[in-house]
Amino acid sequence: MSREIRITPSILNADLANLEQEIALIADASDFLHLDVMDNIFVPNFTFDFERASQIIKNSPIGVDAHLMVADVDDIAPAYAQAGATSVTVHAEATKNIVSTLKAIHGEGARTGLALKPRTQIASYARFLDDVDMFLIMTVEPGFGGQKFMLEMLDKVRQTRLIIGARPIWLQVDGGISLETIAQAAEAGADTFVAGSSVFNSSDPNEMIRSLRNCALSVTD
Repeated sequence: MSREIRITPSILNADLANLEQEIALIADASDFLHLDVMDNIFVPNFTFDFERASQIIKNSPIGVDAHLMVADVDDIAPAYAQAGATSVTVHAEATKNIVSTLKAIHGEGARTGLALKPRTQIASYARFLDDVDMFLIMTVEPGFGGQKFMLEMLDKVRQTRLIIGARPIWLQVDGGISLETIAQAAEAGADTFVAGSSVFNSSDPNEMIRSLRNCALSVTD
């Protein structure tokens, strides 16, 4: 069955000193820009505070997919929607009131995402189908770019696809996405892909995005 495929490059592996130029390099071929926000509390790394993230969102020529890997996410998530993010994803493990937080994001006009770490089981969160626009299955432990894709997560992607069924909910995977792994993830049911090092370490980022999309499409057509 044919599915729409979305490629959302992560700037985690971009040259942050020349971020505007890096984003411009991939804007034409990308569906969204994936913004990894880490606070060195929920995950052992720090990327952007809210002020810097807001600047990136404001200046991005394409919609921003904000992935919040932060503690106290219930308090800050709606502000990312207010700042103009197209989609705001929160981690189930960091959220104290999932429904309330997702509704608050929706209330500010953004799409909602619910992310799960590798050890978190999707079955526990199937009851939120009416509240999410996207499930994000982490295929690495969150915190750092350039990690190897965890093949054992493919079963979780398949389970999530079955749970979603015919609903118009996106299924995103994040971590280790490359020309070698994207077809496997797409075949398992993913339709939205975060790619960092494979894109920004490429000699031609736009061509790499097109190649990744074609690889995913080859198993969904």
